Amino acid sequence: MISETAYAKINLALHVRRRREDGYHELETLFAFVDAGDELTAVPAEADRLSTRGEFAAKIDDPFGNIVAKALTALPHGRGWAVDLEKRLPVAAGLGGGSADAGAVFRMVERAHGLPEDWHARAARLGADVPACVLSRPCIGTGTGTELAEVAENDLQHCPVLLVNPRLPLPTGPVFAAWDGQDRGAMPQGTLREIALSGRNDLEAPAIAICPAIADVLAALRDTGPFLARMSGSGATCFALYESQEALSRAAATLAADHADWWQLSGKLR
Repeated sequence: MISETAYAKINLALHVRRRREDGYHELETLFAFVDAGDELTAVPAEADRLSTRGEFAAKIDDPFGNIVAKALTALPHGRGWAVDLEKRLPVAAGLGGGSADAGAVFRMVERAHGLPEDWHARAARLGADVPACVLSRPCIGTGTGTELAEVAENDLQHCPVLLVNPRLPLPTGPVFAAWDGQDRGAMPQGTLREIALSGRNDLEAPAIAICPAIADVLAALRDTGPFLARMSGSGATCFALYESQEALSRAAATLAADHADWWQLSGKLR
């Protein structure tokens, strides 16, 4: 049996530069990953099978059209795998949940059989976040997010992070469509912390316009004293970074008491 965590993806910064003629957006983003997420296991089988369980399993409408099944189809891995997916991350939440699941499949296949040389192209065909999720370590994404570069220095490794979602799904398409088209400038350079602190998320305003609860989550997080709180991706999940585990624990307890209906996940950056 092979087991793998599909690490939650967050965008520490997300700068949208322009709309492209092909309908996509040119962007610059700083990917980071939390040391927790969905859990996958696989065992050899006569044919590929996918079973889902967990809090958010019901949100996956078609398990056989799921990106996990597509990732299996995209890679040679023997006769077949029976994959069990424990869906712990909310769906359509800015955490790359499906992309993270696909990235976990790529790493499982890598351990069992090795990856083909064109794995990056195969991953990109599944989704813009999938190549970064295969790596699941801090990196800078450009183009549509599939062109990846290393970060000069990961000075946020093991940083305590709190993820909070108001349990409201927010599809990516409408948020990008609501972006005002204004180029607010390139993502800064520097260490992971420097880029994160000096960066921004250009999708925050259009996401809040569609889902006002995001503003409530951000306000609640900022009241807990993090050194950075921001929306991830196209929302509606927001993250907060803390200087200590004690500060994170206090914040998590406060939000759990004040907003028991919100989903939250505590962890550390990889």
